[in-house]
Amino acid sequence: MRTIAGRSKGTRRAPFWRRVGAGGLLALWLGCVPAMAAAPQDFAAWLAGLRQDAAAQGIGQTTLDQALTDIQPIDRVLELDRRQPEFSLTFDEYLDHVLTPARLTDGRTLLHQQKALLSDIAGHFGVPAAVLVAMAGIESNYGRSTGGFSVVAALATLAYDGRRSQYFRTELIDALKIVDRGMPARTMQGSWAGAMGQCQFMPSTYLKYARKWKGEGSPDIWRDQADVFASTANYLSQIGWKTGQTWGRAVKLPPHGIAAPLLGLDGKRSLKEWGKLGLRLPDGKPLPSRSDIQASLIRAETGKGDDVGKGPPYLVYDNFRVLMKWNRSVFFALAAGTLADRLGSK
Repeated sequence: MRTIAGRSKGTRRAPFWRRVGAGGLLALWLGCVPAMAAAPQDFAAWLAGLRQDAAAQGIGQTTLDQALTDIQPIDRVLELDRRQPEFSLTFDEYLDHVLTPARLTDGRTLLHQQKALLSDIAGHFGVPAAVLVAMAGIESNYGRSTGGFSVVAALATLAYDGRRSQYFRTELIDALKIVDRGMPARTMQGSWAGAMGQCQFMPSTYLKYARKWKGEGSPDIWRDQADVFASTANYLSQIGWKTGQTWGRAVKLPPHGIAAPLLGLDGKRSLKEWGKLGLRLPDGKPLPSRSDIQASLIRAETGKGDDVGKGPPYLVYDNFRVLMKWNRSVFFALAAGTLADRLGSK
């Protein structure tokens, strides 16, 4: 679900915003005044219906009172939802934004400080420690940028808004289930789209995959790094991470290039076959000789504009597809894998 700011799963991050002139903003504001004036009563009626639906699904009255009393739509959430920009970064620009020297340094420090914990979790779930740290680094800058919105209020705003109401209503009900299980609503801070904690799980993802590493109670993906790493590892493991395999690698195309039909995630060939087609490692050395690993050849590009056919090539494996299930963006998956590789390198 991601923009570079808040996001929902399946969207992508970007730092540029479309700009509207002052006159256009004034016209939009004037046009919205009657609707804004009528909204509180309409929202109250909508919230009453939501309470009934939530109660029918077994959510307790105490939870509903704690989570929903006095909440109102958040104008900033609607603004961010409606003003999501088109993605305009090249892959190199995106990678520079994600793989900053500070993020690499902080990730390596975290790997060292939490070596024993990460080793235990990696051993239990079969997902490398560097991958777990990389996901936290990309998703929340190791917990520094988890979002400042009340998840319940943000999801209520988006569910009431109507553009994607059913999706966000379902996520809101799931958020209320989390509160009903003991997580205080005030603790549940997240992005404008409801992604929560250091690993930025949507409530439905939290309910299905979040894990408490030690002790009792609900997994705390906001403050407890053990729960963050265990939840991340469980999620990746459950959606298909293959232990003992990497995610992919950058490659060098043959001088004559490569036929367009060979590109894309739908096609798979062994490393041996790709080697026969002329692919090499970036330094010109042959690809690894293992022939049982199936790989797809892709380019890191948006697929539109000036970068078509110019993005750097990668051979990617099944674990890359797992990263794509986490967030449906080629750029995100490549950046996550690259960050993990750099964190794990000596």
